[in-house]
Amino acid sequence: MNIIMFGANGSGKGTFGKILSDRYGIPQIETGVIFRDNITRGTDLGKNAKTFIDRGELVPDDITIPMILNRLREKDCARGWLLDGFPRNITQAEAFWSALQEEEIQLDYIIELVIDRETAKKRIMGRRLCPNDNNHPNNVNVEENKPVEKNGKLYCRVCGRGDLAIRADDQDEAAIDKRHNIYFDTNSGTLAAINYFKERVKVIPVDALPGVKQVSAYLAKTLE
Repeated sequence: MNIIMFGANGSGKGTFGKILSDRYGIPQIETGVIFRDNITRGTDLGKNAKTFIDRGELVPDDITIPMILNRLREKDCARGWLLDGFPRNITQAEAFWSALQEEEIQLDYIIELVIDRETAKKRIMGRRLCPNDNNHPNNVNVEENKPVEKNGKLYCRVCGRGDLAIRADDQDEAAIDKRHNIYFDTNSGTLAAINYFKERVKVIPVDALPGVKQVSAYLAKTLE
């Protein structure tokens, strides 16, 4: 089962991606991880990507897409894969689709986590990080993920650890709005990319507002 998952920052894309990865035994592939791996291993693509990253520039698609394709050919992807974080715009969607067709790599589903901008922003700004494990879900603006409060102090709802941290960029509304402007752009942004795929592969829209259990159950039922 080969899947691309789309969702605005704050939609729970990382959470649901991991759930699907564990459920179906397929790797969750993130472009950021691919970049770091190629740079660490000193591949030609990694060296080329690093020159752009070091200048604070976006890595061109003619470097990014071959990196992704190489990753999709690895052994752990034999049963399927879940791609997260690419494509981000209509140009990348068109180029990536063409590359998949050329390489005869099948794309089975697009999963679109649907959420409004205001709720997504609140979720981002409500995130709190556990010092034991950043993947422990703690969010002061999500009822089912609220940290435990004792004597005015917050503790991780999973392990009970205190000293929950706040990422500075999670409180930067201008930066959040900039990312969301790209995602919600129906002309050239990520929503435009999703609309492009709707004409070519099955797109499954998923309401991201209910709790994790409800959304996970819906995804499991839909993908059966």
